[in-house]
Amino acid sequence: MPVMRGHHLICLHFFSGEGYDRAFTGNLESVVLGAETSPIFICSGPDDVCRKCPWLRDRVCSFSRTAEEDVGRMDRDALRLLDLVVGEEASWAAVRKLLPRIFRIWHESWCRDCDWRHACLKNEQYDRLLRNSL
Repeated sequence: MPVMRGHHLICLHFFSGEGYDRAFTGNLESVVLGAETSPIFICSGPDDVCRKCPWLRDRVCSFSRTAEEDVGRMDRDALRLLDLVVGEEASWAAVRKLLPRIFRIWHESWCRDCDWRHACLKNEQYDRLLRNSL
């Protein structure tokens, strides 16, 4: 059963094959495949995606001075929008169905300044949701 934090439940729907390095990207592919075929356990803090991230140090995101706080806020916002809570299970398909309803709010809150936006812009679903939310 894949273990995922809040914002990965949304953002990984737009995964386009890019990442920090091959180990990270391969892990992302594996996590998405697992999420598509089994329930997802929702966690707080580092998840299955984070375990191969080069910025994870002692279970803390070191990407920037405020990264850990920023990611925590993003996770809480994602779970609120998806009406999910830490400790429960979620379905990848059910989250995908919610994306059109929450995308505009998510995009305005988090996507505009995201370091990964360039990768999401290559994803058809992201592009479609973006066009439909304008």
